[in-house]
Amino acid sequence: MQQLKDVMTHNVKILNPDATIKDAARQMRDGGFGLMPIGEHDRMIGVISDRDIVIRAVAQGSDPNTKVRDLMSDTIMWAYENDSVEQACKIMSQNQIRRLPIVNADKRLVGIVALGDLAVDAADTEAASQALSGISRPG
Repeated sequence: MQQLKDVMTHNVKILNPDATIKDAARQMRDGGFGLMPIGEHDRMIGVISDRDIVIRAVAQGSDPNTKVRDLMSDTIMWAYENDSVEQACKIMSQNQIRRLPIVNADKRLVGIVALGDLAVDAADTEAASQALSGISRPG
């Protein structure tokens, strides 16, 4: 059974909650990723996605200098790096999320797995397919 550490993106950055959404958007653009973990005092306290910036910020007329903490999601779903790809697919499907932070045994952020990582790299494409089906169901 394939583990998440084998398919996750290892190059992750943590953004300070006092950064602006403009800073977050630039880092996402430059890094080619759609989710930024938000951290404070050596702890992950939330996440902000490209979708959060577009849907929440733009829809409510937020200024580009709005603090990330004002728009971030503070409910964080995550998995351990030694968890199976199937476990991540289950978490993503149940919570209708496309990206999942990955932590080590000390609960320190070590990566992110995206639905695309699972679909491309996973040996078990059925699990990725089921995750996509769950994520895509109407809320």
